[in-house]
Amino acid sequence: MAKALITGGSGFIAYHLVRALQARGDEVTCLVRRTSFVARLEQLGVARTLGDVTDPESLKAAVAGKAVVYHLAGLIKGLRARDMYRVNEEGTANVARACSEQPEPPLLVHVSSLAAAGPSTAQRLRVETDPPAPVSVYGRSKRAGEVAVQRYAERVPITVIRPPIVLGEGDRISLPLFQSVARWGIHVVPGCACRRFSVVHAGDLAEGLILAAQRGERLLPPGDDEPSRRRGFYFLGDDEHPEYGELGRMVGEAVGRRRVRVIRIPVPLVWAVASGVQLAAHLLRRPLLLGFDKAREICAPSWTCSPRKAMDQLGFRVAAPLAERLRQTAAWYRSEGWL
Repeated sequence: MAKALITGGSGFIAYHLVRALQARGDEVTCLVRRTSFVARLEQLGVARTLGDVTDPESLKAAVAGKAVVYHLAGLIKGLRARDMYRVNEEGTANVARACSEQPEPPLLVHVSSLAAAGPSTAQRLRVETDPPAPVSVYGRSKRAGEVAVQRYAERVPITVIRPPIVLGEGDRISLPLFQSVARWGIHVVPGCACRRFSVVHAGDLAEGLILAAQRGERLLPPGDDEPSRRRGFYFLGDDEHPEYGELGRMVGEAVGRRRVRVIRIPVPLVWAVASGVQLAAHLLRRPLLLGFDKAREICAPSWTCSPRKAMDQLGFRVAAPLAERLRQTAAWYRSEGWL
């Protein structure tokens, strides 16, 4: 039985990770903020501790005595770039520093993002040895977090995971896709180009994180790692990489829609919508998801990654095909009244 801490403990990925760790008999604590929604964690009976990755003092007690720290906390949208860097870079550095200050530093599994690595093409999956080329502020801030943790690699054993699109029970980001297909039978696709996407279910990601803690490579300190090797990095995803229009049709099957109308909108219209959203965000003084930063990712060629390294080294496998995972997610949305 291992003592584990999960940052970002109120998120939907954390919920799946808590369940997976509890099934192993591990003692789990979730780091949550005062404003966090914790009802689902209460149902699981998991221990919670108040703290914030941007508050270094709150991390010291949270990390103390832990064997593994799963760093899930992150910011996917912000009014200003510095908001994302404050959490995704500085907050990540704070977690790594807190680990390094322990008499016996815990293993740190840092959950980054495919956005930190950058887009791929429709013909070639991104692999760990590819040099990072993020295209968005979010991606660059997540890459900065990876660089930040590597500074502590001499004292802290660290593995970095870069998941692609994560879906599953509790996911609110993918919910609009399911709602659009379920309610109106419509799936909107930006542009006419073939854009492919890698996906991972949160339950499979959780199992992969545990495998990474058990068997994964660890980062080497800066200067010791040849850029071409990218030691200690893993992509965790499904081995299916559907085109975005095809993904909409798969969601249609999952929600019981026999026909799904795929509507392709020109890329200039994507930027026009993003401009309106950006303006609304500043007027409302709160971040909205579909702004300029998200448009940069939407208009990228493809977002695919190969799970081969994780499969070969960690024994990572998805528990069910993507179509089954989509049905499972849709069924949960319905049971909760979200669809």
